[in-house]
Amino acid sequence: MEDAGSVVAFWALAALTLGAAVVTAAVRDLVRAVVALVLSFLGVAGLFVLLSADFLGVAQVLIYAGAISVLIVFAIVLTPRAARDNAETAMLWPALAIAGALIGLVIAVALATDWGDGAREGFRETASAIGEALLNRYVLPFEVASVLLLAAMLGAIVLVRED
Repeated sequence: MEDAGSVVAFWALAALTLGAAVVTAAVRDLVRAVVALVLSFLGVAGLFVLLSADFLGVAQVLIYAGAISVLIVFAIVLTPRAARDNAETAMLWPALAIAGALIGLVIAVALATDWGDGAREGFRETASAIGEALLNRYVLPFEVASVLLLAAMLGAIVLVRED
């Protein structure tokens, strides 16, 4: 990622991702928030492609920008009690304080981490190497992610269930 085009693309995708994330958290209309969230997911997918992690980019588009976003839209549309806008809440300032603390923590960890030579060379793994790593070295995070997705699906079902 040394040429000027890659650097410009990285900053454009980073600005798109962060801007869409801020819009997601700031707008009151839930449908607009989902659209901004999809833009943020697509920006992350573009960053994966830019880093030569094509498999992760395609998986990001298929899973998050596609499936998860549709699931969120269904949950919003099918929830009878839900208002279509976010009301005022007393949790705004605590949420901003927690978000600021998390951003500071991420920046501190990023600056303190020794990224080594691998970060400069980019990703070289292919889809088979990623699959092998997911089933061997990273099997626990892979299983935790699957349980998280299952919990999200169960939560969506509970939200739309009529009592």
